[in-house]
Amino acid sequence: MTNELEHAASPDTSENHEHASLPLTENPAELRKRVLLLAWPVIGENLLETLLGIVDTVLVAGLGTAAVAGVGSGLQVMFFLLSALSALSIGSSILVAQAVGADNLDGASRLARQSLLWSVILSLPLAMIGFALAGPMIAVFGAAPEVARIGTGYLQVTMATIVVLVALTIGGGVLRGAGDSRTPMVVTAIANVINVVLAYGLIYGHWGLPALGAIGSAWATFIARAIALVLLLIALWQGRNGVRIGGKGGWSPDWGVARQVLRLGVPASLEQVLMASAFTVLTILVSHLGTDTLAAQRISISALSFSFLPGFGFSMAATALVGQSIGANRPRIGKGVAKVATIWAVIWMSVIGALIFVFATPIMRQFTTEEEVIRIGAAGLRIVALTQPFWAVGMVQSGALRGTGDTRYPLIIGAMGMWITVLIVWVILTFFGGGLVAVWSAFLMTSPITAFLTWRRFRQRIRDLEEEA
Repeated sequence: MTNELEHAASPDTSENHEHASLPLTENPAELRKRVLLLAWPVIGENLLETLLGIVDTVLVAGLGTAAVAGVGSGLQVMFFLLSALSALSIGSSILVAQAVGADNLDGASRLARQSLLWSVILSLPLAMIGFALAGPMIAVFGAAPEVARIGTGYLQVTMATIVVLVALTIGGGVLRGAGDSRTPMVVTAIANVINVVLAYGLIYGHWGLPALGAIGSAWATFIARAIALVLLLIALWQGRNGVRIGGKGGWSPDWGVARQVLRLGVPASLEQVLMASAFTVLTILVSHLGTDTLAAQRISISALSFSFLPGFGFSMAATALVGQSIGANRPRIGKGVAKVATIWAVIWMSVIGALIFVFATPIMRQFTTEEEVIRIGAAGLRIVALTQPFWAVGMVQSGALRGTGDTRYPLIIGAMGMWITVLIVWVILTFFGGGLVAVWSAFLMTSPITAFLTWRRFRQRIRDLEEEA
């Protein structure tokens, strides 16, 4: 079979497609409009997912600490697995965006079909292996028997349904690559409402549903995501911005497409795995500072999850729009897109950082009544609030780099920056002492450097592409 990437590289002469209204203009107002239209639904989608996690935690918490710990162990395993499988989503989004930018909507549609096909091929064996090894994976945490039992049951359900989750993630990535971030947000909103209702019913046995305890939360999530996947597939079948999976062509496995998708996606997913591993090591270091400090750090991260939302949104918008611009052989527009996205991310994350700095203590009081934990956490939050502008630059410029097809540099700089931060924390705590303030101060040392290096790399990448154009 002809490699799909060859189709994506050649112009599509078909006139039967709805064009994706690409940002083929350097007008700042038009660029700003396109960036905001693509970014805000992504921010809304991630906000919904964050709130859903909080609601699920509250519902499961009603069953006791063993249930919370068991579900938490299962989610930790799933986080690493999904980081690895995100390779398909990231690679597909970039390739679809570049094909759309090249006005090759037939090629983009074939790539969408191949991405969904390979999501099933790769996730099915993983689901079976994960179901069989759920017990041993949970045992690694060394949890109490009751916690391990709950965690194993929860992980078995989630692993058995991972095919749905991976297809949902990839379908959303394809739509964003095509310039449609609103549909994934709407689908996520519907799924979240269904999930909350079903979780309450299946955990506690309301409305005639069986009382499944903590595992009921896993079943509720699966059912809600299955419904979301059906809605997403309907949207993709009908087509969005000229990209559609309806049709007969492109449904046979093509190893060439798989290699291209993984070539772009694996570095990005490896970056997430390495950074998650670094955070795990950081948590171990913090745990030696005492229970109060560990609790303060966990609460701080929960509070900070909201501050990352603008960064994620504008980063994904930059990936899609820069990808479209590169596909259209207009790298200068990609540079303008990255500038607009970075400015808006810096503005939003700086405002959030200022609010965190001013209201650090009240924020901590929303999570705990322990005065010592509040004191430690508030001091740490004030330090990390200062890093928000630098994180904004780093997140968006990394997304823009991925849009150009360079996913290796964000891997290198992101992973190195995170692990160097962990090393600095170890040195400070081992030889100088200090608490949570010292831990977050290490990020204040490294984040400006990684942000600058990523920004410089993107500018060089654009210069190289302009010379080639």
